[in-house]
Amino acid sequence: MKKYLCNNSDDTNLLKIFDELPLWSAPFGLKLLEFINYKPNISALDIGFGAGFPLIEVAMRLGEGSTVYGIDPWKEAIEMTQKKLKCYGLNNIRIIEGEAESIPLNDNFIDLIISNNGINNVSDIEQVISECSRVIKPEGQFVMTMNLDKSMFEFYSELESVLKEHNLNKEVEAMYKHIAKKRPPVDFILNLLRKNRFTIKNLDYERFDYRFATGTAMLNHNFIRSVFVPSWINLVPPDMVESVFDTIENRLNSQAEKLGEVKLTIPFVIINAIKESD
Repeated sequence: MKKYLCNNSDDTNLLKIFDELPLWSAPFGLKLLEFINYKPNISALDIGFGAGFPLIEVAMRLGEGSTVYGIDPWKEAIEMTQKKLKCYGLNNIRIIEGEAESIPLNDNFIDLIISNNGINNVSDIEQVISECSRVIKPEGQFVMTMNLDKSMFEFYSELESVLKEHNLNKEVEAMYKHIAKKRPPVDFILNLLRKNRFTIKNLDYERFDYRFATGTAMLNHNFIRSVFVPSWINLVPPDMVESVFDTIENRLNSQAEKLGEVKLTIPFVIINAIKESD
């Protein structure tokens, strides 16, 4: 069986090398950092901070007079973040282990909310946006990034093509449902924000490319193999996983021979909003 179909990593092992993952999250996060209104002595909240980015960076930029809360359900990642806080000697960060659908903070408490490609991965995005509206102060700032539904279309196009060749139409439908769940339409998010009394100040569309020498290299890349391949495998009938991915791998390799590389396009959006005044 191919290496990328045998994902033996667990959360603990993945976290040992987790600092490689900002290579994925940094393009989103660097743009998010550009939109923050940095003010001293405020309270901020990072939703879905993972192993500490951009939570720690924002806390350092705001300074010791500010308090930055981070909420995430991933216990092992929280432990890693706490180790980093000790190493940095930071005392202005408060960690919350929990779901963003129920934020344990008072009403009108937070001046700034950020989420770097995190809110689109929660279980109930409508409830999370409602909670954000509850805890943020009037005129508080909300900045989030989110990759869009055309992300990695180069791979998904090949997957769809192979599934259709095998008459796996239900699986194609499941693929699009998977994409829609992880990357909801921008208008859907904007309407949720407006419904919860946020005014959209900026809507900035960006993109970056993930480039690989071959399709084999792409599928075997540790981040791709750990984060994306498991969900892709779940879209395919178990007895057809190897044959489907063999075909995709070979086609991507053929593309690389013709084009000189395999490229995965990652379009994303930065939404900068302000909570309406009472």
